Amino acid sequence: MSTATATVAAPITAETILRLFPDIDTRSDALEGHDEEQIRLMDEVCIVTDENDLPIGTASKKLCHLMTNIDKGLLHRAFSVFLFNDKNELLLQQRATEKITFPDMWTNTCCSHPLNLANETGSTLPDAIAGVKNAARRKLDHELGIKQEQVPFEDFRFLTRIHYKAPSDGKWGEHEIDYILFIKANPEVNANLNEVQATQWVSAEKLKEMFKDPSLKFTPWFKLICESMLFEWWASLDNGLEKYTDEQEIRRMLH
Repeated sequence: MSTATATVAAPITAETILRLFPDIDTRSDALEGHDEEQIRLMDEVCIVTDENDLPIGTASKKLCHLMTNIDKGLLHRAFSVFLFNDKNELLLQQRATEKITFPDMWTNTCCSHPLNLANETGSTLPDAIAGVKNAARRKLDHELGIKQEQVPFEDFRFLTRIHYKAPSDGKWGEHEIDYILFIKANPEVNANLNEVQATQWVSAEKLKEMFKDPSLKFTPWFKLICESMLFEWWASLDNGLEKYTDEQEIRRMLH
């Protein structure tokens, strides 16, 4: 009588990363037919982490977002910015059609990655939080034309980290430890149309209405955050948000 043994993916550590990814999928055919600027951005260098968010290496944005690599366990660091105005409305963006992953979907203000840059890396949580805040200010300018002086470093509030995995179209996807950042500001928005096709300020009630509209599509990480904690955090924006900030544990939202 034979017994079947389940194969369990080995944990990704600094010692195993090269063994696990000797033939990481580096083909360029996945990018064929895509927008040239978006292809260029796929060369940006992301921070590869283990499941506890410790940096163990780097890999291009392209390598981090191919499902063939995600299915082997490749994991990287990311952030999601939620920017609210004085009326406590949240700025949403609709991703451009040119985007390679999750095109045309509505999502929170800005979602991207800290890169392998001196001021965006960090292996301790305080250093990593500082790094993602710097990355957030860089990307708010790149995607939405929001100048850094309108979103001061010290105004960002770190809430928590979310570990999630989500396929985009079968070829591309996400597997991230996502830092959630809140900020209140009233910036001028001048969207980069290669990144963002539309923006909208919404109340919590308006966003709930949008979720009921079957013609609108939302990014999986945004839906996860909304279905778990966003509306509770939002209600505490001006009073009591402190009890939700600087969470040390990583929230696992893996299905």
